[in-house]
Amino acid sequence: MSSLNDRTKSSGSTAEVEARVSARDDGNVDQAYLFLSSVNENGLALSGADRRKLLAKIDWRIVPIMFLCYAVSFVDKVSLNYAAVMGLTNDLKLRGNDFSNTATAFFAAYLIAEIPTIFILNKVPVAKWLGANVVLWGIATACTAAAHDFSSLLTARIFLGILQAAIAPSLMLLSSQYYTKAEQGPRFAFWYCGLGVGQIVGGLASYGFQHVHKHDFQGWRLMFVVLGCVTVLIGGATVLFLPDSPMSASFLTIPERAAVLKHVETNRTGVLNRHIKPRQIQEGLLDPQLWLLALMTILATIPSGVVSTYSATLIKGLGYRTTTAALLNMPSGIISIASVLIAGYGTRSTSNRGLWYAGVCLPAILGGALMSFMSKKNEGGLLAGIYLVNCIVATFPIALQWTAANVAGSSKRTFGAALLAFAFGVGNIIGPQTFQARDAPDYYPAKITVVVSQAAAAMLAVVLTVYYRWVNTQRDRKPDGYVNNIIESEQEKWQNLTDKQDRYFRYVY
Repeated sequence: MSSLNDRTKSSGSTAEVEARVSARDDGNVDQAYLFLSSVNENGLALSGADRRKLLAKIDWRIVPIMFLCYAVSFVDKVSLNYAAVMGLTNDLKLRGNDFSNTATAFFAAYLIAEIPTIFILNKVPVAKWLGANVVLWGIATACTAAAHDFSSLLTARIFLGILQAAIAPSLMLLSSQYYTKAEQGPRFAFWYCGLGVGQIVGGLASYGFQHVHKHDFQGWRLMFVVLGCVTVLIGGATVLFLPDSPMSASFLTIPERAAVLKHVETNRTGVLNRHIKPRQIQEGLLDPQLWLLALMTILATIPSGVVSTYSATLIKGLGYRTTTAALLNMPSGIISIASVLIAGYGTRSTSNRGLWYAGVCLPAILGGALMSFMSKKNEGGLLAGIYLVNCIVATFPIALQWTAANVAGSSKRTFGAALLAFAFGVGNIIGPQTFQARDAPDYYPAKITVVVSQAAAAMLAVVLTVYYRWVNTQRDRKPDGYVNNIIESEQEKWQNLTDKQDRYFRYVY
């Protein structure tokens, strides 16, 4: 990348540039513009080869860390699923709906914590906040080993839910800072594959720790301790190595940072602005696209919550031993990874997100139908149903992509990310609650809910696509709708405008 690194303008050190940006930051323009003007790199343009090299450099530095964060978030969250078949329920003397209520408490805490997250992520360095939360929830995971009854288990899960509230909004904001709308799909997919890998690792961990036979320290307790320690290490690495924005990315030279910002200015969504704009949050509260995305996320997450919390229980209910149930849960992770990657690469173009969203719902609907209506004698069909439902997990990264690409304005975009995470929590609350003790062992109401909610989510994806196309058409018809013959100043491109305020903004669908 010599053409970039040979640019040795006297823009000063990183600390000097950051000081100049901070001194000029009044909240009216994005910090990316202040950075560009401070280093006099506004005219920098990349060749195709340089752009590919720069993106590869960024990919290898930030995507693996985000992947690990999401993987441990999922493993730590669903470790309760595996612990349930390892004896936790009996050891802690859980009764009736205690297990469902424990799973619900995690997500109740998760969604309540999303409210302050809206404001925190506007004010603090995102990567440092994420890393600190990863460390703390690792400690909460390890402390779950000390649970001795329902109340103590509930307490540990509530703390875990509060601390994991940062994960999805933080990763969405960080991912959108480096890539254009067309490039975001595969990157979101890669770090979201941590969910599928988490399912596989969780199955292996459960299988391994089930062979620990100690009366005073059961295998599920040791599993929580080990998983928590691994999470703490990954959280520490996140604090040390994941940059908060392209402007502070120490692994990039100053010209490279400027090149990244020039590369993503076509998104028109901004990169970083730490000033909270209440009017942008108010606009988000009244924006139909965000509420459609939130409702889609709730509906799609209900089945995801079911399989996350109860998949091992459902497999064990088919007559398998606990060790076998843990291993048989691993193909769910493979299905998750495949569906996320296929949809992620499929959404690289700008006008097919709605189709891919509805498309991944179809095999999940088939899986829900197999779970609900297949004869109990057909174990293969029932297992296939449990596995296919995992295709639904690919809908959430698509929804996050839509939010990153179509919600502009720093405060509104943070609100949108938190709203989707909030909706994710709501869906996961509803999902486990469909499993009631009185419905055991078949749980037919829960299984039918899986089918209906997935079909509704697919239909809403089509509705949202139609909405985006309609808004774009309305904007194109206005006299000032196109910018083909209008030359904007550099500052105008980085104004902290929302997607509704920016007359040149066009939604991707």
